[in-house]
Amino acid sequence: MIRIRLKEVLAEKEFHDGRVITLNEVSKATGIHRATLSKIANEKGCNTGTDNIDALCNYFECRVEDLLVHLPEPVPKVD
Repeated sequence: MIRIRLKEVLAEKEFHDGRVITLNEVSKATGIHRATLSKIANEKGCNTGTDNIDALCNYFECRVEDLLVHLPEPVPKVD
């Protein structure tokens, strides 16, 4: 599964900038709908397009690997 670390990256930016950053602010800056950002932040296994990932990386000035993490799923045993 791919995990999107939006909440963590947002918290890091808030700490760095010394202020609260809302999803509405991120939405206005990236052009990604607020509901889509909420889904990305809160739904396990959320699927979003590369255009959204690109916009978020540009906004947070981060690399893709800072925003996305691969969590391996157990491989079922074949008997």
